[in-house]
Amino acid sequence: MDLDRALAISAAGLFAQAARLRVVAENIANRDSTGQFPGADPYRRKTISFANRLDRALGVHTLRVARIGTAPGPFPERFDPGHPAADARGYVRLPNVDSLIETMDMREAQRSYAANLAVLETTRGMLARAIEALR
Repeated sequence: MDLDRALAISAAGLFAQAARLRVVAENIANRDSTGQFPGADPYRRKTISFANRLDRALGVHTLRVARIGTAPGPFPERFDPGHPAADARGYVRLPNVDSLIETMDMREAQRSYAANLAVLETTRGMLARAIEALR
């Protein structure tokens, strides 16, 4: 594998993991965002899906963001009759964001980002040494 391909693959990985970190950050930021009125849906957790894409110019498969969607499933409820979004029973629907899951997703994305960055830096160093050797 030549160095151009290594750079393209790790750069695509960096972009994908950066997008994943943005989605996780948005989920964490909205973990307490309830509806504004009774019956309104609260914030729904976002998910991200990846896919391989063939880079025809380089002849390699790279990672890309395929879709940013929402997590299905019910919303947890909390009894809070004084809340503006409380229903007739006094329950408020809460976002389906679990802080533990988001933290684990964030750590995994950080590690993947760091691994791709290390490959990028190593490849750049190899290119610099090759240019230096040609002088």
